[in-house]
Amino acid sequence: MTDSEQHEKNQDERQVVQDSSSKPKSASKIFLEQVDEGKSEHKRSSRNLLMSSVAGGMEVGFSLLLLGIIHTSFSEALSDNHLKWILAAGYPIGFIFVIIGRSELFTEHTNLAFVPVLNGSVGIKSLFRVWGIVFLGNLMGGYVVSFLLTLLGPSMGIITEESFYKLAFKLVDHSYGTILISSITAGWLMGLLSWLVSSSQETISRILMVFIITALIGLGGLHHSIVGSIEVFAGLLVSDITFAQYGHFQLWSTIGNLIGGVFFVSLLKFSTVKNRDKG
Repeated sequence: MTDSEQHEKNQDERQVVQDSSSKPKSASKIFLEQVDEGKSEHKRSSRNLLMSSVAGGMEVGFSLLLLGIIHTSFSEALSDNHLKWILAAGYPIGFIFVIIGRSELFTEHTNLAFVPVLNGSVGIKSLFRVWGIVFLGNLMGGYVVSFLLTLLGPSMGIITEESFYKLAFKLVDHSYGTILISSITAGWLMGLLSWLVSSSQETISRILMVFIITALIGLGGLHHSIVGSIEVFAGLLVSDITFAQYGHFQLWSTIGNLIGGVFFVSLLKFSTVKNRDKG
């Protein structure tokens, strides 16, 4: 084979790779990828999961840092409606750090850890182990961030205690029914996000997906059990928000996020994939 023929062959091979990578993934392929990723999470040691989850809880806490700075800087200059849009634009930052950085986030694992159970690859006991460890680790990391930010923010003049309070109060000032429905919606969106991230093949596309979905959660004021926990716990540390209010929020937002994430996978995407395979 001549050099020119070899060059043309290499170009053709690269073109095939590029064409295949540019094609959108099928629903079945995305589902199988999520099964494989979920199975790898179930195989991880408890210690490894916990450490990654603590890191995830701390990383997602950077959302509160940015939200607090924005609220402190613009709350007096802007109307509540305009401020809401700017806060929503800042809400995704912690999610981008966690999801793109591949740390563990409970609401993502609500979906991801459940997929292998539907597939029959792992059992319920393993599912509860992963959920429990990731949830606990995220809360632990979140508590650390809340404590540090409530010390750092006021002392440096970048976040006021009033901003911590207002960000927290908007989450706890609801009935259990409202929090439940709101968190189901947020869990559904996080399940969708996990699916969209798996379908995206480039980092910039994944960042865009994370931004769109989580900005929508922030704009809607929907209840996220981990970021919301960080916000409410910070408010608890610096204001008259009580442990009872925190517990009320945490209980119903966690239940709702679980329902939303599991419903999205089990009743929608999994059913869709099965029907397509049968077809």
